[in-house]
Amino acid sequence: MMKSCRVQQVLWLAVAVVFLIFPHVARAQQADQGLPAAQIIEILQGNPDLLAEAKQEIVSKLRDRGYSVTEADITDDRLFSQIQSDDRVRLALSAELKARGYGQEETSPDQEQPVGQKPAMGTSPAAGGNGASGTLPKIIPGASVGPEGQLEKERDKKQPGLTGGRPRPAEVSGPDKNKGEAQKSYIYRNLPALQDLYTQSLIDPTKLERFGAALFRNSVVTDKTAADIPVSSDYILGVGDQLSVEYYGSVTQKLQLSVDREGRVILPDAGAVLVAGRTLAEAQQLIRNALVRQYKNLSVDVSLGRLKTVRVYVVGDVKNPGAYETNGLSTVLSALLLAGGPTDTGSLRTVKHFRGRRLVAEIDLYDLMLKGVTSGVDRLDSGDSILVPPAGAQIVVAGMVRRPAIYEIRDEKTLDEVLQLAGGVPVTGELGKIKVERIQAYERKEMLSVNIPKDGDLQAIEAAIRKFPIQDGDRVTITPILPRSDQTVYLQGHVFRPGKYPYRDGLKVTDVIGSFNDLLPEPADRAEIVRLRPPDYRPSVVGFNVREVLTGHEDAPTLQPFDTIRVFGRYEADAPKVGVYGEVLRPGEYPLSERMTAVDLLRLAGGFKRSAFLGTADLASYAIQKGARVELQHREILIGKAAAGDTDADMLLKPGDVLTIGQLGNWTSIGGAINVMGQILHPGRYGIQQGERLSAVLRRAGGFLEEAYPYGAVLERDQVRELASKNRDELVRKLQAQAVEPDPNGKPEPISVTRQRQQLIDKLKQIQPSGRLLIHISTDVQRWENTAVDIEVRSGDTLIVPRRPNFVLVAGQVYSPTAITLSRGKHASWYLRQAGGPTNIGSKKEIFVVRANGAVIGKSGGQWWSGNVLNTVLQPGDTVYVPEKIASGDKLKIFAESAQVLSGLAVAARVAISF
Repeated sequence: MMKSCRVQQVLWLAVAVVFLIFPHVARAQQADQGLPAAQIIEILQGNPDLLAEAKQEIVSKLRDRGYSVTEADITDDRLFSQIQSDDRVRLALSAELKARGYGQEETSPDQEQPVGQKPAMGTSPAAGGNGASGTLPKIIPGASVGPEGQLEKERDKKQPGLTGGRPRPAEVSGPDKNKGEAQKSYIYRNLPALQDLYTQSLIDPTKLERFGAALFRNSVVTDKTAADIPVSSDYILGVGDQLSVEYYGSVTQKLQLSVDREGRVILPDAGAVLVAGRTLAEAQQLIRNALVRQYKNLSVDVSLGRLKTVRVYVVGDVKNPGAYETNGLSTVLSALLLAGGPTDTGSLRTVKHFRGRRLVAEIDLYDLMLKGVTSGVDRLDSGDSILVPPAGAQIVVAGMVRRPAIYEIRDEKTLDEVLQLAGGVPVTGELGKIKVERIQAYERKEMLSVNIPKDGDLQAIEAAIRKFPIQDGDRVTITPILPRSDQTVYLQGHVFRPGKYPYRDGLKVTDVIGSFNDLLPEPADRAEIVRLRPPDYRPSVVGFNVREVLTGHEDAPTLQPFDTIRVFGRYEADAPKVGVYGEVLRPGEYPLSERMTAVDLLRLAGGFKRSAFLGTADLASYAIQKGARVELQHREILIGKAAAGDTDADMLLKPGDVLTIGQLGNWTSIGGAINVMGQILHPGRYGIQQGERLSAVLRRAGGFLEEAYPYGAVLERDQVRELASKNRDELVRKLQAQAVEPDPNGKPEPISVTRQRQQLIDKLKQIQPSGRLLIHISTDVQRWENTAVDIEVRSGDTLIVPRRPNFVLVAGQVYSPTAITLSRGKHASWYLRQAGGPTNIGSKKEIFVVRANGAVIGKSGGQWWSGNVLNTVLQPGDTVYVPEKIASGDKLKIFAESAQVLSGLAVAARVAISF
């Protein structure tokens, strides 16, 4: 239970701290609703380094304020849950992510960034790239302590290195462009020593809140009845109070009595008893005495039933001044809550309670907020007034204090008393450098510093703070201590325990890395020390051999303060790799280990597939000739023998080698089959071999039935369907592109053309592409067997042989689209008349016929075909198609004709399958 409460506390602290980390949140709340919670979570999940950096920022700020928190306390699930449930956290993260380019559809040209590269946590486009760090690239743009005490620690963009960060170029524009280019090329920006050295303490211009304002902003005022509020025995009764009197003994009775305007309650058989102005305990004794005179052996109990209502006046610098009616238990604080609390100019330290002309009490609300003690406990009476005068002297305490805010001072005269109001200075604040900005009344501002003796101990510093006087308008800023330790070295890279290590004179690399147990598996021999040379801390590199140093064959380098030891993994920098491809379970690149052979690589890739050719494999090796160029050499390996244990057939691999395992011949033909459907003696799915023809499949299927119609047979192939689908999509794309092309003459396109283009697009999208191949077969298989008509079948083909139809289909823009009974020797014009002929929107010039076998006969002299369409003698299953008239415009006409032909073919294909 304690652990759960602690984690919950940490989360709410994180909610508060996130506002300190992200100063954009206030502006985001006013500007828009921010990014959705789901999108923020998706961005953080897709950028693990960004998520980790956000957690580090939260933990860092909490630790700066004295809380013992680790990153383990802020788990992903809890943080994501907080984003979904708390709009303040969502808006804060949204503002920060937007400021760094996430979640934005458009960016201005001077803020444009490469795809996939975003700014790092804590920076914004307005931050620029220079700051106060001179011409060197900024590693951390600042841990800024402003006049309001908000600590904003901005980290610069991460670069690729041992931690695997992505390249993140700095956002710059205008005159800072060249500086941004320098930042992008700076390779040591993720060096931990430089991250500490480049931390700045800057003034944050954001406005602080007045201390105590949150008390009234977050309070919830509700009306409570007398039964809901406990009443003590010292409660003073007055007009309007209701008493519950219960007595028992010789007589038992329960009474509800109200105090009348004369301050009395009327008891049956006992008369009036004056109780106004008496306490509840005194009233109980008076009532008991009155009843005992009438009855013997009587026990009396008096309680308060309903509280009286009092009217008080809240005036002065309050948000809602006026008269308020409340119950008799109310205090000054209750009335202030009803009135919304003091305004920004109202005092929190000298609230005055008047009863008539007499000052009842003067209340200091800081006692409640700082000590938890309410000083003004006197209850209110009707006619009381509460006056909130203007605020007195105020000072600002900012920076490294536990409660940075604007404070109203009353009896505080010295700096130490003011710091006590602010909760004191945590260990991360530097007492030796306190800045005070003072206003000389009605004249000017000036900067002061506390007179602290050099090399003074803590007692001397505290004494100087106690002697420093403060006055109205002072702005006190406590700066943080330096974020670095001069006696520190760093360990980074392919090691078990990276991080900071204490420095001492004579410290060597072997004192930090004692053995190979301190390294991760397979370290590289190469390592380096990145040294920051004083006085300007320019980085330089000292290389050494890890293996030689740890085995004692080479003297261990001596370290200096701020040194960073970087150890590389064997496969991190210029790692030797080999590749295996072809018929293996896991093809790809693999790291080259010592004395790796082709069989070793084969095992890493999971071994052979069933389709692998085990005779020989190809090994491509790269050799450097005379140090000038690379030549490729091919060798054959008896891979089957080598895998069986023949070491003579195996070969050692070199960096860059590629092993290719071939496939068995005709392997893709295994399992190949064709579906034969319709009017066939034995329809079904038949396996085929490479190069098998249609006639052979038909013979195995038993041949045609008597009612079969081979002329209208449909052979569907997946590859043809895919090609038809691409052609349809390309036609749609061209029509859509044509709609946005400007007219050469600058004239707007007619609405009729636009409407017809959209209709064509909609019609094309509805067409289901057919995979039909045009074949010419007949019942007599011997006549076309092994000729050009006898096509080669492929796996996945479907042959549908329909029943001989007795109709001709008339479709498109005719008055009665229908199937018409076949009449031998009749022409297309005759069937067209039977369907009522073309409609008013039908194009007579564009009529075409689709034969049952898929062939198309079009207009005479047209773009596609030759022949007189209407004079064509139709066969069973043929289709006459009348397309729609096309709006004027050559471009649209070409596309429309193609679309109508596709539509006619699709209709004919569906009819052919349904014969």
